[in-house]
Amino acid sequence: MLMDADELAGMIRDIRKDIGHGDADIRIVDVVLDEKRDSLLIVAPDRSDKSAIIGKGGWVAGRLREKLGVGRVHVEAETDIIIRRHRVGLALERISELEGSFRVLKILEEVLKMRMEYPSGLEFLLELSRSGADGPEVAVALSGGVDSSFSLIAAVKLGLRPFALTVDPGTIILPGHIRRSLEELCSLLGVRHEYIGAELGDIQSGALDGRFHPCGRCSGLIESTVMDKIRNMEIDTVIFGDLLSTGYQSVNVDDGILRVNLPALFAASKQEVRSVASLHGVRSSMNFGCPLLGEVHRRHPHLRRYSIQRVLRETRAGVLEPG
Repeated sequence: MLMDADELAGMIRDIRKDIGHGDADIRIVDVVLDEKRDSLLIVAPDRSDKSAIIGKGGWVAGRLREKLGVGRVHVEAETDIIIRRHRVGLALERISELEGSFRVLKILEEVLKMRMEYPSGLEFLLELSRSGADGPEVAVALSGGVDSSFSLIAAVKLGLRPFALTVDPGTIILPGHIRRSLEELCSLLGVRHEYIGAELGDIQSGALDGRFHPCGRCSGLIESTVMDKIRNMEIDTVIFGDLLSTGYQSVNVDDGILRVNLPALFAASKQEVRSVASLHGVRSSMNFGCPLLGEVHRRHPHLRRYSIQRVLRETRAGVLEPG
């Protein structure tokens, strides 16, 4: 099926009229049909144009998918693609500065060049079939959330030999259903996995007393616990599921250990990360944060604003999908 951009724009205007959305100036930069994945990519000039194509509640895109008979309609803003490519370019510059220091860098450089070619969606990672038998061993900080789960999946697909490390401060932060989920993922991927005990008593009591919001201190302690563990192992690279430290900050060296923020390295959006993770049985939680944070919100509603700020950070960075 060949689809002309002007023809598609007319079809979208007709759908908007049919469902009562009103007329709009529909602008389309490019249309890409991926027959292998049964999906249609529509590139709009900007986010406002993207919203007009998607429609309220996604109704327009949904009706368009039905009318065209494709499995999926995905709409991207050209401005987001430009920024994504720029961030990936910065990451490539950083890798070239460190080239030769760590084995994993060459692998990351190759896949980032693929990302430049395919800036919309990370499904190309799933098509990689590299053997990890001879790949460099890396540690992956696995919390059980979508971002760190994606990082573990990507590490396997890149032909690395990941060793998953999960900091376990107790069930109030790492509940049983999360433990089961991450253990199932490690089993599915055939990845070694180890829990690391951690004492977060002071953070827990301080947060429950309403003295501070727990997330910043908790994540800092968990990160330092993982780094301390790796320093006692013969592993020179650790992967975290950070989405925000893009570009130059996505790859850094800390005391001789290479830290890679893998989702940020790809300049990935939350939706892209979820899409890859969901294909491996990882489901996004409908709750925000861990049980400790939920209890803190219940006892001290004024601390909720700090949780909102953490979400807004991702919104400002363009990580969360608009619309």
